[in-house]
Amino acid sequence: MPITSKYSDQQIETILTEIAAVFDKHDASPDLVLMIAGNIATNVLNQNVAEIQRKAIAEKFAQALISSIDSTIH
Repeated sequence: MPITSKYSDQQIETILTEIAAVFDKHDASPDLVLMIAGNIATNVLNQNVAEIQRKAIAEKFAQALISSIDSTIH
């Protein structure tokens, strides 16, 4: 995702580890994990971002996701 962040790597890794543990606890399949991640992103946008900005932010998020996938393939 973003190359620079106002959040520390430690903070991000701690939260990711805790979330991964919940998915493991529930034996969540990759499809279910992606569905939940998408629902979280949708809820964050709908509840915390002005309607006029949602599409642009969603597009930037999608592009960042695509870029992060492309960079791991090489």
